[in-house]
Amino acid sequence: MNNVLLLPGDGIGPEVIAEAKKVLLHLQSEYGLNIELEEALIGGSAYDDAKDPLPDATLELAKQSDAILLGAVGGPKYDAVERELRPEKGLLRIRAELDLFANLRPAILYKSLAGASSLKPELVADLDIMIVRELTGGIYFGQPRGIRTLDNGVRQGFNTLVYDENEVSRIAHVAFRIAQKRNAKLCSVDKANVLEVSELWREVVESVHSGYSDVALSHMYVDNAAMQLVREPNQFDVVLTGNMFGDILSDAAAMLTGSIGMLPSASLDKNDKGMYEPIHGSAPDIAGKNIANPLATILSIAMMLRYSLDKKDLADRVEVAVQQVIANGLRTADIADNHSAIGTSQMGDAVIEALSQ
Repeated sequence: MNNVLLLPGDGIGPEVIAEAKKVLLHLQSEYGLNIELEEALIGGSAYDDAKDPLPDATLELAKQSDAILLGAVGGPKYDAVERELRPEKGLLRIRAELDLFANLRPAILYKSLAGASSLKPELVADLDIMIVRELTGGIYFGQPRGIRTLDNGVRQGFNTLVYDENEVSRIAHVAFRIAQKRNAKLCSVDKANVLEVSELWREVVESVHSGYSDVALSHMYVDNAAMQLVREPNQFDVVLTGNMFGDILSDAAAMLTGSIGMLPSASLDKNDKGMYEPIHGSAPDIAGKNIANPLATILSIAMMLRYSLDKKDLADRVEVAVQQVIANGLRTADIADNHSAIGTSQMGDAVIEALSQ
């Protein structure tokens, strides 16, 4: 029995998690998926309930679970909340508490959605990139940090970008192993021409590469990588990078696929226990309108089945079902283009129907 924790969160999070839950229950009843589901609060909803974006009860359930499925956190209503109590702090803390250091963010373009990409179809044909982002180190977690007043009275904000060789080595091993299962190409992205931390990053990645001679390794500065993503995205297979660079590049890659609402992600620890989530955020402007795209969350289930629950056959089924739904012309508003749009719940039902065929 695998324990799966559902964290709906904020904005459209509860809506997309509701559709994901329907899919999980279908896999349980029709395919014998041996899971037990629990739900808990995180982010703004947890702050509203307990004045804490990550209550102790939620963290304890997360530690006891085999996998976690998260909706989204945040929203403008929390902008005035003390920084340490904002919804995003709950997300950062659960990643750190569970040591979810390896963030996998695929950017895949379905052929029938090529017209929705921000690039010409010939540039994004067959796009399939895996961005491996280090998630628990770097500038988002480095100390010291804060806002201070200098002797001349001028206020100054400061953050610390820091990585040690162990942090770089373990994420590099993850990326090289993934590359071995794909097209055996890995591009490590850094800023080694101006940052000492990137000098160390590149040195350690080169050292780890010696154990993966079957993988072709290249290096690219982050500014060039951003340009190349929109110039010739198919040159990339696996992209390895740090926390902040990965945050930016993975969102840029997402838009190449036509909609950020189509892309899942996984955040794994050293034992492949993971937290899975769509990358689209809470989108409070469309919350409660039954127009959000649940496919990224449903595809996150596929990643969960593949990486944490060791159910590759079911992962494949879910991915094929999503592909079938898209091929059949069904679209939510974000990917509708010239198609008629259906609602969040209708899209979830369509995936379940495809799974039943």
